[in-house]
Amino acid sequence: MSLWSVKHLTISIARPPAEVYAYAVDPRHLPAWASGLAGGIREVDGTWRADSPMGEVRVAFALRNALGVLDHDVTLPDGTTVHNPMRVMANAEGSEVVFTLFRLPGVTDAQLAADAATVVRDLQTLKHVLERSPR
Repeated sequence: MSLWSVKHLTISIARPPAEVYAYAVDPRHLPAWASGLAGGIREVDGTWRADSPMGEVRVAFALRNALGVLDHDVTLPDGTTVHNPMRVMANAEGSEVVFTLFRLPGVTDAQLAADAATVVRDLQTLKHVLERSPR
């Protein structure tokens, strides 16, 4: 059995988990905090499509839930689907957001580091957006 190596990237956000989840699970908000999807997102025939540096991608979140699960699949222009596990959980009166980054086959150390840096920047942007919005 082989396993991919993994990085758990996390950030604390001074907002209740329900608020963080409600914001992050709404695909219309992705361009505000997810840099890879900053080109815009739209719903087409029940599917969310976003403009990315690689071209148009499809984004599908796990069904809305009370557990803070924000897992989402991104289907790339070549048809490859990348599963992105993500969670919002309580951290005292605020939230902890955890994104799991898997090192897929063929990904170099430099590519993994760049992907991780992008996720960290996106999580920092999510924190900034949520902490400065009115309560």
